[in-house]
Amino acid sequence: MEGAKREARAMASSVPHGGPAPRPSPLATRPSIDVAAALVLREGKLLITQRHADAHLGGLWEFPGGKREPGESFQACLTRELREELGIEVSVGELVESLTHAYPDKTVHLKFYRCRWKKHEPQPLGCPAFKWVSAAELQDYAFPAADARLLETLQHDKQIWRQA
Repeated sequence: MEGAKREARAMASSVPHGGPAPRPSPLATRPSIDVAAALVLREGKLLITQRHADAHLGGLWEFPGGKREPGESFQACLTRELREELGIEVSVGELVESLTHAYPDKTVHLKFYRCRWKKHEPQPLGCPAFKWVSAAELQDYAFPAADARLLETLQHDKQIWRQA
């Protein structure tokens, strides 16, 4: 007990004016990840995938892609993730949207690229399900909050839906 009192006094003496210790910024302590996501269009439909139920934001739908490995470009990340997750090959094109979204437990830096499907039919290798959807059908699926701005653009900008 005496040791605990001594420790409390030592901590109190290190705080200026005896007030509470300054809290670190939530953004400074929150982990940050880089994510590359693909807008793969084919015959007027966009490829979306469902997140595993036990994952962060489980059960929601998303644009296929994933976390960037250290030293990996966003484009290389997309090529790797789409091969692992869906078994497809794509060519990565233009950057369509770049944004940062702060969730309570992490900050996500997202880059969305237009991708051209090259070969192999998608298979749910690293996801429970995938769908090809039209612009009108996007509203029927629940997506993470980070995708809201892009979803709005996809529903109103017909130029994005042109074949890559």
